[in-house]
Amino acid sequence: MQQGTLMRKVKSKSWKKQRYFKLQEDCMTIWYQSKRTGKTESAFSISDVETVREGHQSEVLQSVAEEFPPERCFTIVFYGRRGNLDLIAGSAEEAQCWVQGLRQLIEPRSLPLTSALVSRTWIRDWFQKADKNKDGRMNFKEVQRLLKMMNVDMNEDHALRLFQDADKSESGTLEGEEFVLFYKALTQREEVLSLFQEFSEDGKKLTLLELVDFLREEQLEDEGTEELAMELIDKYEPSETARARHVLSADGFLMYLCSLEGSIFNPQHRALWQDMSQPLCHYFISSSHNTYLIEDQIRGHSSIEGYIRALKRGCRCLEVDCWDGPNGEPMVYHGHTFTSKIPFREVVSTLGKYAFKVRHPSPGAGGRGWSSVGEDTCYWSCWPPAGQDPRGQGPWRCCVAESGSLSTTLQELKHKILLKGKKIGRLEDTLDGPGDEAHDVSDDDNGAEAEEERRRAKVRGTQHGSALQKDKETLAQALSDCVIYCKNVPFRGFQEARSHSRPSEISSLSEAKARKLIRDEGNEFVRHNAWQLTRIYPSGMRTDSSNYSPQEMWNVGCQIVALNFQTAGTEMDLCDGLFSQNGCCGYVLKPPFMRDEETLFNPSDPSSREGLGPITLTIQVISGQQLPKVANSKEGAIIDPLVRVEIYGVPADQAHQETKYIENNGFNPRWDETLQFQIHVPELALVRFVVEDYDKTSRNDFVGQFTLAFANIKPGYRHIHLLSKDGTSIPPSSLFVHIRITE
Repeated sequence: MQQGTLMRKVKSKSWKKQRYFKLQEDCMTIWYQSKRTGKTESAFSISDVETVREGHQSEVLQSVAEEFPPERCFTIVFYGRRGNLDLIAGSAEEAQCWVQGLRQLIEPRSLPLTSALVSRTWIRDWFQKADKNKDGRMNFKEVQRLLKMMNVDMNEDHALRLFQDADKSESGTLEGEEFVLFYKALTQREEVLSLFQEFSEDGKKLTLLELVDFLREEQLEDEGTEELAMELIDKYEPSETARARHVLSADGFLMYLCSLEGSIFNPQHRALWQDMSQPLCHYFISSSHNTYLIEDQIRGHSSIEGYIRALKRGCRCLEVDCWDGPNGEPMVYHGHTFTSKIPFREVVSTLGKYAFKVRHPSPGAGGRGWSSVGEDTCYWSCWPPAGQDPRGQGPWRCCVAESGSLSTTLQELKHKILLKGKKIGRLEDTLDGPGDEAHDVSDDDNGAEAEEERRRAKVRGTQHGSALQKDKETLAQALSDCVIYCKNVPFRGFQEARSHSRPSEISSLSEAKARKLIRDEGNEFVRHNAWQLTRIYPSGMRTDSSNYSPQEMWNVGCQIVALNFQTAGTEMDLCDGLFSQNGCCGYVLKPPFMRDEETLFNPSDPSSREGLGPITLTIQVISGQQLPKVANSKEGAIIDPLVRVEIYGVPADQAHQETKYIENNGFNPRWDETLQFQIHVPELALVRFVVEDYDKTSRNDFVGQFTLAFANIKPGYRHIHLLSKDGTSIPPSSLFVHIRITE
């Protein structure tokens, strides 16, 4: 890659500024500076880059497509909610140089993150940050600065002792291997070494049989344990001599515990492990609300980036609000608001590129790497402009599911995109001939939710007055014929639905309406969702794109619980946590008692769940490792971390407990505290681990979190690899815990 390149940074069709871009010598940082002033404007780390897209694959670059060919254009996409960087190189060769170079630099992160790989990157990163005068050496003053940066409040005498021990050359500075020695002394894991020595007869190694004992007694591995032990030695033991002798050193033991096999997330549940041949209504489906919005609901920006991010996060139900645009060109935006607009054609083109793009789950089974899985069905609800004929335009032809016999299982719906929308007549009419049916709207009559429904009714081509009257506007027959599996019908009660509705139909309910039904008719709601789809959407009052709790909707089996994916918080953590299993495909099979149309289960009465009694979850929170600093904290500030464990599930299972806080230590805090929970309906429970910076005068600050379904917890000594507020991984930050599950 060239070490300095003049390229155009593009923010809009009219904003194109020339900037010099340069890859730093550490091969981890890229900075760019103004051509005119020569001042450095910004810099970013390679670790912040998620992917690189070639050509006109952003709205900004599409706007300059006539001026600049796609061969010279590329987009750098960052993790989280940081905006993309759109660039135009001076030539196609320069563009390829940067695109291929960046991809090679970020590619190693697609490999399993072993402890050694993380450590090498981490050590180099910290050395570069602390080497203030950039002479490739580190004096003691710089080491003290490093400790502050790493969230460590260490006694000066102890720090000096570690420094002198590592300074083998006695030069008064650390360089190369000396810094590695210093780093290893700093990161010594006494709690892991103690555990290692408990099972090692000589305290120096674990023989194959000793490792088997540990796996059986502590990790509760009960099948193929000897084979597993051999695999772990071959995979994580750094010494060739030890591998040949089939023994595991203390370093290898630590690498195993920090690996995927040592994670709290059951590795067998990372892949597609559930039955995918059930009817569609038997699955929870990852679903988004107003997918095109990446900000608020009133003045926010509409962007195809919203669809790309949602699909890559595993979302399977997308929302496309279509309105008539200039010259008959449909546009997508939030109607009757000031949100920006994007052409419908661009949305469909984006879905064509990303809907079935296979992306494997990330090593952390959380954070990045989630995407649309090609073997499953992608759903997206669409309210088109009046009179539009979808089959008359090219993009639709590749997106609409074909008519035919009604497929009832997820397996049968592979590689199809389904339209949820209004339909003239019944499915049988589509197959046998056209029919007539009055247009339906939801019967939502609840304040802000009614206003939301009135807005949607207009989008669907209906007139929604105070009495929710229907108008005479017609729906295009060709569009109606596209709606095969998800015909939208109003909800008029469970008895009415059981008597007159069909499994191929779906009703949409506001969060308030759903809560009322949960409160008044919980069991009937569960039964209804055992045979028909239900979609829940946020209140119209959530103009800031905030989210409701999806858990209470999942508790009654609602399949399509639509959330604002652009808004980070507990609600999206729960969504990510539930759908991080099963290959991150966006579908999770509901428990058996929620797939039975005659079930007695009611989430307000845990005893209605047939089967075993409550399960006890015991969590010993042992330690934390290299916790990140709080965003925008003062220079030199060190966090006071505490750990809170939260249980989400049926009302009887909702609970949280937390440890004490540790003063001034975000680097290697030790809690050694035990928390215990009784869980009545474990099939629906989610467990969220949260690290916060304690503040006695104000609200605690968020540090990191990890959420997973109770069913995916692996007992034993486990590491929990923390995620940021945006759901991105923050290696090597983790918690070390001991998990026990008893009946």
